[in-house]
Amino acid sequence: MDRLAVGFQKAGHEVLLFTTGDSTCPVPRAWALQEAEHQRIGMVVPELRHIMAAYEAVQDYDIVHDHTVMGPVYAQRFPDLPVVTTVHGPFNDELTDVYGRMAADGVPLIAISHAQSRPVPQIPIARVIHHGLDTDDFPVGEGKGDYYLFLGRMSTDKGAHRATEICYRAGVPLLMAAKMREPWEHEYFDANVRPYLNDSIRYLGEVAHEEKLDLLANAKGLIFPIRWNEPFGMVMIEAMACGTPVLAFPEGAAPEVVQDGKTGFLCADETEMIDAIGRIDQIDRADCRASVEGYFSAERMVNEHIALFTKILSE
Repeated sequence: MDRLAVGFQKAGHEVLLFTTGDSTCPVPRAWALQEAEHQRIGMVVPELRHIMAAYEAVQDYDIVHDHTVMGPVYAQRFPDLPVVTTVHGPFNDELTDVYGRMAADGVPLIAISHAQSRPVPQIPIARVIHHGLDTDDFPVGEGKGDYYLFLGRMSTDKGAHRATEICYRAGVPLLMAAKMREPWEHEYFDANVRPYLNDSIRYLGEVAHEEKLDLLANAKGLIFPIRWNEPFGMVMIEAMACGTPVLAFPEGAAPEVVQDGKTGFLCADETEMIDAIGRIDQIDRADCRASVEGYFSAERMVNEHIALFTKILSE
């Protein structure tokens, strides 16, 4: 949202970002909640309080780009205010029902990948807009750290256990920087990851942003071992922005992000990924960076949103 707000303003549009009081995004901002409450994200009361205040603040704008689930429903109180929403999560049974009703009420939906929207052909998608980022925020590295990297959460869906097994079998160092706060995350780690830890396979804990960038730039490759229909996977384009190839399975949005043999490898299974590790030097790191400077740029993402908003307003 930060890159979008900045991009809209840079393109000459008047922007109001309704956020939290601790936001540092350099655009005009307003808020109801003083601080981002990570432990209560998605809970009804703080989200509703945020939404009610937001729509009071933006009701005179030309269009609202809503990133919440509840907001487009509450927006029915403002029938003359065009609202478009981005779907950030997977279309499970609950969200399929919610977004299906929104679409039926005329709310345009933005998907973040074709993989995300493919399971629900009955729900109209106004446009698929892949994420983008500003490469100026990401240092280019040469992969001199001689390790592979896993970034994510300690959970089954993120596949840290696959990353450890793959690198253990391949005999290569693995560094894991991952969130592990909740009891079930600790249970998963103890059962599936801790047994693999040694001098070469290490868990670093959660890391600060600058350390994350350093880890990405110096990694030989990013292990992205997702085996479900993940809607996007920002860490893939963050790695490529640093020049780091991505090793992934051809599931979720990975085939829309990784060019097999050019910016990484799409592997059928763990054995194929182990083989790909042995061929990682075939990937030109400059091609990884170029793919983000080109298609996965923030500028392209902003322009696609503006084109959609223009179309919605003209209709």
